[in-house]
Amino acid sequence: MTYATDRLHEEIAYVAYHFHWSMDDILNMEHRDRRRYTAEIASLVTRAGSED
Repeated sequence: MTYATDRLHEEIAYVAYHFHWSMDDILNMEHRDRRRYTAEIASLVTRAGSED
């Protein structure tokens, strides 16, 4: 099974935007690790938004 290209680009953009990591660094991660980082970022963003 291949991972959807659009979804991969979304994950790269999301992690790069929030953590300022390079595309190469993000692409070198295992899929599950990259998904975990996107989930953790989403949690941080949600918490930060609710603290306003």
